[in-house]
Amino acid sequence: MKKIFLFSITLFSVLIFFSCKTENSKSKAKSITSSSEIEISKTELLNKIKGGWAGQVIGCTYGGPTEFKWNGTMIDDHIPIPWDDTRMLWYYENSPGLYDDVYMDLTFVDVFRKYGIDAPDSLHAIAFANAEYPLWHANQAARYNILNGIMPPESGYWKNNPHADDIDFQIEADFAGLMSPGMVNSAVEICNRIGRIMNYGDGLYGGMYVAAMYSLAFVYDDIEFIVEEALKVIPEQSDFYQCIYDVIKSYKSNPDDWKFAWFEAQKRWTHDIGCPDGVFMPFNIDAKINAAYIVIGLLYGKGDYGATIDISTRCGYDSDCNPANAAGILGTMIGYDAIPEYWKLGLDKVEDLNFQFTEMSLNKVYEEGMSQAIEIIKRNGGEETDKDVIIKYQSPETVPLEVGFEGVYPIERAGLNKRLSQTQKEIDINFNGSAFVLTGYASYEGKQEDAVLEFELYIDDALTETIKMPTLSLIRRHEVAWSYDLTEGEHKITLKAKYIPDNYYVNVRDLITYSINKSEANVYF
Repeated sequence: MKKIFLFSITLFSVLIFFSCKTENSKSKAKSITSSSEIEISKTELLNKIKGGWAGQVIGCTYGGPTEFKWNGTMIDDHIPIPWDDTRMLWYYENSPGLYDDVYMDLTFVDVFRKYGIDAPDSLHAIAFANAEYPLWHANQAARYNILNGIMPPESGYWKNNPHADDIDFQIEADFAGLMSPGMVNSAVEICNRIGRIMNYGDGLYGGMYVAAMYSLAFVYDDIEFIVEEALKVIPEQSDFYQCIYDVIKSYKSNPDDWKFAWFEAQKRWTHDIGCPDGVFMPFNIDAKINAAYIVIGLLYGKGDYGATIDISTRCGYDSDCNPANAAGILGTMIGYDAIPEYWKLGLDKVEDLNFQFTEMSLNKVYEEGMSQAIEIIKRNGGEETDKDVIIKYQSPETVPLEVGFEGVYPIERAGLNKRLSQTQKEIDINFNGSAFVLTGYASYEGKQEDAVLEFELYIDDALTETIKMPTLSLIRRHEVAWSYDLTEGEHKITLKAKYIPDNYYVNVRDLITYSINKSEANVYF
């Protein structure tokens, strides 16, 4: 590993020589402060950037066959997960949507490339909202919001986006850390801007935490230290912090059994408040529990690349995105060249291929990522020479506390399966609580053209909103209707068709009811 030179700019500064072969990162951590400068060769910087991007593809590919097939249960050791030199190319050609966590990253990288590092958030929002790739959960809800005039940060705010605590920005925040080597607060600030397109609260914190780990992985080679140090950017009062802190505690008390940490996380953190797909269902795409699986892989993998990916995958739920984050962070720490050849099998077949719906390949983003990282380094007081860069290190600073879905607790999920159509132009639904979400979708019978259906939402006989629901999946509205601002008590929801032609309909699946009374909730909080 390359030798790193640290320079203190205090009055009594001394030149300290550290060799990664003889000094561990915890001893380095005592000397690296916000007044430290870190010199790294451009060759090694590029090696680490490549390790981060390639790691995402490797981890995502490995976990691909398992994604959301093990919900609320681990993938047992006896179940084989295939790996060979054909896997990556097969997904590129046959199931490119697997790499949503990568092509979302590349959207933001490309906006920076085209419009500069100061590109306004609105350009990032418009680029991702109008992209041709499919989206889900908080990303799709944000896309709908943006296309219908609700721009960030409102597009990701929890009262406008029922998926605000979901994993979305967590899986696509890698770019922010990779363009901010050793500058963790710069990475977090990028997240604070772009992550609000689709997330809020714990959902936003997930992206900040992942980006912080990437940033720190450029300057430390102790994965335990990176996991703990990155958590300093997250406020301790948040559920996200508490969830990850619990995993760290489990590791320290039982460092050789990742299943112990998994069970402990399951006991406390698998309930879902926000995501309508996960409330009272055996499904969880919440940021914090899936971040816990990233951390379980990183800690219990103990720096072993294969073990890290395998453990993160076997934790279940979003078991392609979680190992992608873990493999990217570890890949950044050790660098591309140190990733075992076994795990790079087939990588050479895809590095020149553009990700679907983008103009960027891995080889292109390696170079673009290098360019953007150097620009961020110089903007934050660092320097560039012919062969090296000097990074002005940033000690982690904690962001302010924000809480999504505050004061609302799910109490019931009821199947409705009602259709709003030409023959059923009005639907009445009664419930007792303080908030609700109606799940469902717009569709049609037979061979029809896609259309945008319209209906009116009344709450307690007052017109609240005129809602447009496209039948086209790419621009769909993720839920039928919701409100988190009602007083506790009896309420009536009325849906009235405004524009629903023959053979088209809005299917209203489930009613999720919430209360302000924590004691009424049927889950542990």
